[in-house]
Formats: sequence, C-alpha cells, structure tokens
Amino acid sequence: MSRIILIPGNGNDRVEASMWYPSVIDTLAAAKDPKTGQLLFPGQGVLKTFPDPYDAHEEIWTKFMEDNIEINEEDVVIGHSTGAAAIMRYIETRKVKGVVLVSAYHSDLGDVTERESGYFNRPWNWDAISANASWITQFSSPSDHLVPIDEQRDVASKIAGVDYIELPGRGHFINDRDFPELVANVIQKMSS
Repeated sequence: MSRIILIPGNGNDRVEASMWYPSVIDTLAAAKDPKTGQLLFPGQGVLKTFPDPYDAHEEIWTKFMEDNIEINEEDVVIGHSTGAAAIMRYIETRKVKGVVLVSAYHSDLGDVTERESGYFNRPWNWDAISANASWITQFSSPSDHLVPIDEQRDVASKIAGVDYIELPGRGHFINDRDFPELVANVIQKMSS
C-alpha cells in the first residue's frame, strides 16, 4: 500500500504546520485515482518533524527514514531542499515508487552546515538514483535565492527520465501555503 511521505528542508522544527507541507500531504492522502475512484494513498500521509532539524546530518536522517518512517518500495517521497538531498542519497541503495524533488541540489553550495551534513562528501550514484524509483519529478524556480538555478538544472541533467518543471517566481518554495502543481503531478504519475 503506497504512502505519500514528505522529507522537509533543514531549519524546520515544526513541519506539521509549515509552508505547503500539510496542505500537500493532506490533499494527496485524500486524492483518488480519476479513472478508478480509488484512493491513491489510502489515507496514508506521513509528515513528521525530523530529529536534528537544523543541521540535518545524513546519518541521523537516514536512520529516521529507515527506523521511524520505514520508507519502502511502495512509497512516494517528496523531498524539499535538504530533504531532496536526503532522499536522493536514500534511494542510491533503496527502491521507492516515486520521488518529487523540490529545490534540489548536489553540492554543499559553499555552506559549512551543508558541508558537515554528510550528503556532499562523496560522488553521487546517479544511475542508482534514476533506477531506484519508477518516476522522478523535479520542481525548480529560477528565482530561488538559496539554490542557484544552474545547480538545480544540473541535478535534472543527471537523473535519467526526470520530469523537470521550472516555475518562475516561486523562489525556494518557502512562501506558499499550497503547491497545486506538485499535487497535480503526483496524481497524474500515480494514475498513469
């Protein structure tokens, strides 16, 4: 049974009430397949504040994804910012049904906290990332003030078959209370 799971960006210790996160999870948990009328995620939405929310160390977040959330091959996982890096690393060695990346990046962006998080200290296995999800969608915005658009486009160029979508004027996707484009994309992918 598929679940919809959100891996947040770092710096967020109240994800259950943050930005577009609850709206997207609640909407998708209740979404029905337009063809069959059946729930896409049988009411299963996972939105939790992660331990170590400010530094987001890979070993802590990976353990939380494995032991607490128990992400599996039937799940669709949305990763925002640091959460995008976390889920990309996670699926280097594990399968999931689908992935949505929002403001994704693959370098430490010259930031000490990012450098020390552990995600960026080794090469990425892009072939495994591409192979370990049935589908991957990536949302980016040229006006992102934290992740340069060239970095986001570079991530997209490395993932085979990615559905890459640029939305102008959305910044780092932190000012929105909902994210209808993401919801529509997941519904479309799950009902195809």
